[in-house]
Amino acid sequence: MPEWISIIIRSIILITVLFFFVKWLGAKQLSQLNIFETISGIVLGGIAAFHTVDPYNSFYYALLAMFVWFIAAFTIEKLSLKSKRIRDFTDGKSTVFIQNGKVMEENLKKEGYSTDDLLEKLRNNDQFLVSDVEFAVLEPTGELNVLPKRENRPITLKDLNIAPAPDKEPQTVIADGNILLEPLANASLNPTWLEAELEKQNVTIDNVFLGQVDHQGQLFLDLYDDHIAVPEPAQSALLLASMKKCQADLELFALATDNPQAKELYDRNQKRLQEAIRRIEPYLK
Repeated sequence: MPEWISIIIRSIILITVLFFFVKWLGAKQLSQLNIFETISGIVLGGIAAFHTVDPYNSFYYALLAMFVWFIAAFTIEKLSLKSKRIRDFTDGKSTVFIQNGKVMEENLKKEGYSTDDLLEKLRNNDQFLVSDVEFAVLEPTGELNVLPKRENRPITLKDLNIAPAPDKEPQTVIADGNILLEPLANASLNPTWLEAELEKQNVTIDNVFLGQVDHQGQLFLDLYDDHIAVPEPAQSALLLASMKKCQADLELFALATDNPQAKELYDRNQKRLQEAIRRIEPYLK
């Protein structure tokens, strides 16, 4: 067999084996790999490359070496999931840089961080004053997580004692001009509803690049033809506006009539509608 054919066959087989070994070891971003996983990845790739370009080396030795490294990495990974001591050894421990608003200088020196390095990491977290930080910890991945002091944190709905409306993830119901039935069913909708919505906007399914449905059942479209303007969904805004108009009309009727019974009826119902608007308004925004 010619050497170039042997190299092609070896390359295909070793790339396939390497792909499945890495896949079985689990998917992690490069920044999340620990030292042992990084070394294993480099060695596995090196073994595959070395035995690919040299047809005189035993192909079975390459498979054996790759299998041994795979078993070692796989075993360490599984053991680290069960033992915190092994996990701390392979992944490393988090290091506190700021605690109770004070910089831990010894920990900075331990990790080889200068003052400039710390300030750069803080700026990456939108913190420009050390005095604004309550707690900061360096993760084993090299990422610095920062907890601002309470007075410097953004206000949330919980701080204002406001109950937000329930929210669900949007569903992609059209992709590349094709209807996706499973996401459509997850949104408790069907193709008939989708076709009716497309017809309302005078759009054909073939011209839709992407279509998504939000938690309120509103359809957002992106078309292949960017020159066609698609109106933003406004069902929720229209419903809220209609309810507010009805409440205002009832209030005007109560002021305009001289009949005590009618006045009391209009006033009572406008107050009920006002309360309904107050309750439902967060869900329509």
